[in-house]
Amino acid sequence: MSEILPGCAPIGLEVMSEILPGCAPIGLESIRNQDSSPIIRLVGVETTLLGQKVLDGVTLDIPPRQITVIIGLSGAGKSVILRHMIGLTRPDRGQVLVDGVDINLLSRKGLYALRDRFGVMFQTGALFESMTVFDNVAFPLREKTKSGEGEIREKVTQVLALVGLPDTGGKYPDELSGGMVRRVALARAMVMDPEIIFFDEPTTGLDPIIRNSILKLLCDTWREFSFTMVMVSHDIPEIFNWCHNLVVVRAGKIAAAGPTASILASEDPFVQQLVTGDFAGPVSLL
Repeated sequence: MSEILPGCAPIGLEVMSEILPGCAPIGLESIRNQDSSPIIRLVGVETTLLGQKVLDGVTLDIPPRQITVIIGLSGAGKSVILRHMIGLTRPDRGQVLVDGVDINLLSRKGLYALRDRFGVMFQTGALFESMTVFDNVAFPLREKTKSGEGEIREKVTQVLALVGLPDTGGKYPDELSGGMVRRVALARAMVMDPEIIFFDEPTTGLDPIIRNSILKLLCDTWREFSFTMVMVSHDIPEIFNWCHNLVVVRAGKIAAAGPTASILASEDPFVQQLVTGDFAGPVSLL
């Protein structure tokens, strides 16, 4: 453990209560952003899809420049919350505010301009199979900016090096391992220098060692750039070592939200069952 870079080393759950919450076992609280105003706020969001209410009065604040992870059972509404934040889904009722602006009132042009502040890393990476790694990462720059090819090459080379893939630009996605695909996807999400990066289950389908290496990479990236990161994850309990805040979703409602340590210490029976993975509790699947 002493050889792991300080600040992003995974920690055992058995000592979690003795360590400040977040992705670093050293004084992370002291370097948190001190601005208490949420960068994203959902207020009373209700959404029905295909006749089924998937979000039922969701009110939630996302702190700036921190890592917030959304957890819950399958079908609870986690990814739908993420889609609302990005502006891909509009609620039937309620508000989705980014820096105090209701994004559902924006024009199409205004929404596109807002999304320039976002990066998104999708499940399984969602790379274009017919494009090289370089072209996948360069894609947002070519589509959304007027940067010249020299500038694009410099930027893509920089971000590929940041994710530990300096010599892979000429490869195609089918030549990469699962972990490498996720690293390329992170590079693409970062290439526009976003303020906020959204992750929809970024480590799905990876083996434990690669999964934790990707989570550590996200933590290292946060420590260097202080992005606001919002992540949907099923990686329980590993994910608790890598985030400042947890949001627990149950049947389209927010069951709990707050700093990681306080959620892990919650006495709510559902929250405890979810974070411990105990088959005994209010949710019975057998």
